[in-house]
Amino acid sequence: MLAFAANSVLCRQALKLTSLDAATFTSVRLLSGALALLAILTIRGRVQRQRQGNWGSALMLFVYAAAFSFAYLSLATGTGALLLFGAVQMTMVFAGLRAGERLQAGQWAGLAGALGGLVYLVLPGLEAPSPQGAAGMLMAGVAWGLYSLRGRATTDPVGATAGNFLRATPMALLLSLFTLFWFRPDPHGMLYAVLSGAVTSGVGYVIWYAALPHLRATQAATVQLSVPVLAALGGILLLGEPLTTRLVLASVAILGGIAAVLWFRSGRPIR
Repeated sequence: MLAFAANSVLCRQALKLTSLDAATFTSVRLLSGALALLAILTIRGRVQRQRQGNWGSALMLFVYAAAFSFAYLSLATGTGALLLFGAVQMTMVFAGLRAGERLQAGQWAGLAGALGGLVYLVLPGLEAPSPQGAAGMLMAGVAWGLYSLRGRATTDPVGATAGNFLRATPMALLLSLFTLFWFRPDPHGMLYAVLSGAVTSGVGYVIWYAALPHLRATQAATVQLSVPVLAALGGILLLGEPLTTRLVLASVAILGGIAAVLWFRSGRPIR
């Protein structure tokens, strides 16, 4: 969870403290993630597994990564992480409803609370986030939720993730080409992007998939509630970002609502 939260901190650091542009951050992050995952598969003697994955999932991965980067041009770290997490979880809940899953009364209450928290977070006001940034991060969350749903049936998540990173990299490079006018290279920003791709994304996913078989579905979903909190703490400690009343209240509503949905579940696994 520290690795996942660090993605938000590293992206915000790169775009706030350096001159690196969002498209280049996206390209470097996906490329370094692909190379790191390929290196891990090579060490394991399973480099051929990178042929797994598919273009549909790679597209969702690219949309997530690009929207994530551009959203953090104007969002605080904690706000962005909370919007992302809320959108991911809402996407997966609504996908379950569409598939015929029934919610208990406590789950409906939690869902309403979480949606209310998201609405409150983006409402216009003195502490409101940038509308463009909020819309971008919500898009990133929906894309990541769809990516996660598409990957639930895979038997080799590391190999599939490597294949998807490889396929998504040319999409990101094409985006960089189209935004060449705004190209702003920066060595420190590039370092943050490499760390985000190779370490907190690539290695982070490998650690997560290694731990996942030892966690019950509800445990795995519940522990993810810590990610927005950790990201917000990172933004406060490393970037001097303020802890606003709006963020605190929205966090209580969103994380509490999602926790209610998870804890009242009838036992169907969340992945």
